This record gives sequence, C-alpha cells and structure tokens, in this order.
Amino acid sequence: MGLVKTKGVVIKTKDFKENDKLVWIFSQERGKITTIAKGAKKSKSKFLSPTLPLAYGEFVMFKGKSLYNLQEVKLLNSFQKLLDNLEKLTYSSYVCELVDISMQDEEPNEELYKDFITCLYLLDTDALDYELLIRAFELKVLKATGYGLNFDNCVICKRKLNSSDYINLSYYGGVCEDCEKTNGLKISKAAFSALRFLNKTSMDKVYRLSLSKDVKKEIEKINTSIIFSNYSKKPKSLEMLKFIEE
Repeated sequence: MGLVKTKGVVIKTKDFKENDKLVWIFSQERGKITTIAKGAKKSKSKFLSPTLPLAYGEFVMFKGKSLYNLQEVKLLNSFQKLLDNLEKLTYSSYVCELVDISMQDEEPNEELYKDFITCLYLLDTDALDYELLIRAFELKVLKATGYGLNFDNCVICKRKLNSSDYINLSYYGGVCEDCEKTNGLKISKAAFSALRFLNKTSMDKVYRLSLSKDVKKEIEKINTSIIFSNYSKKPKSLEMLKFIEE
C-alpha cells in the first residue's frame, strides 16, 4: 500500500498498548482518520510532540488493515498558547470534539477543514470574541453535515424572509408571521439577524459583529438544540465551556 501524505490537526488521542497511541486526525484530503503512532508514548519518540492534541502538521502514513500507521510528521504549529490558557484550551477542545462527533470517518470536507484551521488560528489571537467565534463554527459544522439553517425563506411556506422571531428545529430555519410556530424556539429579531450574518460570513470576518450577552445566549440555545438532537454524542467539553462563559 502506498504512502498517504496529508495536512491535518490532531483532534483526539488515546493510549494504546504499552508505548503506542491512537491518534485521530482531521485531515484536509481524507477527513477524519484514525492512526496508530507506534512508540509515541516514549520520552524520546519522534511522535511525542506531533501527536499531542491540537498539533497541526503534515502527516505521512500508510493504510493498514483497519488503521493508518503513522510514519512521519512535519509539525507546522503546536498551538501551544491554546494549551497554556484554560479558556482557549476549553474552546479549542470543544471545536475538536464537535468535529469528532459530527464527521464520519474518511469523509473529506475541505471547506469545514479550512473553517476549522481558521478557527484555531483565531482562537490563538487575543483580538476576538471567542464565544461568538464558537457560535459561528457551530453553524459551519451544522451546514457541513446537512443541518444548515435557512434564514432566507420561511421553512414552512417558502416565502422570502426579511426577518423572523422563530426558528423551527424540525425544518432548520426561520418561520414567517403567517405560519404555525411549533417544534422550535422563539428568538429575538436581533438574534435572527445575527444568526443569518454568522451563517453566511466567513470565519475571519466574524470580528465585525458585536452582540449583547443575551443575544449570544439565544444563538447558543438554537445551535446546541440542533447539535444535541442530531449527533450521536453530546459534547462533554460543553459543560466546561458554559462554566467559563458564566
């Protein structure tokens, strides 16, 4: 089997046998892949640093019977500052966990991969509202996995929407004034407008938006309701995230 070379980020690790590690990588060309890094737990292993959570690098591997076997890694960014700051670590752990629970193995999604890398680099700065950045990334994940919200047309009658005060959680989108408002959540028009902006705006432009704490909570409630309803696991890091936000 030929060698595979891909850029990616370590989103999860697990000790395996005495000296090895299982390493889950969200990669550019192959989506989420599971690799084994032999000897990675040894103090002098070449894989010690490149297989830490959030390590971003160029990974060379070959496909075994069930796992990819890691051969070489060129570390591009360790994101060490994220690991050294509790708030940033919690946010970055959450986005990694969100990718893990939402993506199927070996289903490439280059757009979400780019959004993910951008999110990590922006978390690594000190100039953004991190909570708003996370809400934007949640929307990108929902869109990438088939649960994207429709803010342009009423999801019941398809009429064009200028605004709305209700999100239907069964059909994933806004409801006009004339349609029945069931199976969803009432929100302020300010939150609807903010959701629409975040949904269509690239991650690196999120900084242009400034929201009150109440509006951000409304957005969080919408996003997490859909995440909890549609993915196989509930993000464990979310509880720590809520603790930090409070």
